[in-house]
Amino acid sequence: MELGRAQAVEGLDDEIALLRVRLKRAVEERPEDLPLLVRGLDLLVKAVAARYRLSPKARRDLADNLAATLNSLGDQLLPPAG
Repeated sequence: MELGRAQAVEGLDDEIALLRVRLKRAVEERPEDLPLLVRGLDLLVKAVAARYRLSPKARRDLADNLAATLNSLGDQLLPPAG
C-alpha cells in the first residue's frame, strides 16, 4: 500500500513533504531512536538543499536550524532527566 502511494508522488516538493511527515511520525513513535531521527533529518536537509540549490553555508545553517527544531521537539516529548 505504501509503495503505491510512494509511486504516486511526483516532484521534489512532494518528496520533501513526505520526508517531513515521516520524520514527524518517527519523532512521535520512536523519540529514543536517535540514529533514525538523524538519518531522517539528513535526508530532509539534502532534499531541501537539492530543491533550492543551497550554498554549503546555507545548507549547514539549514541543518543547524532543523537540528535545533528536532532537539526542541525531542525535549518536549522526552524532557531531559534532572
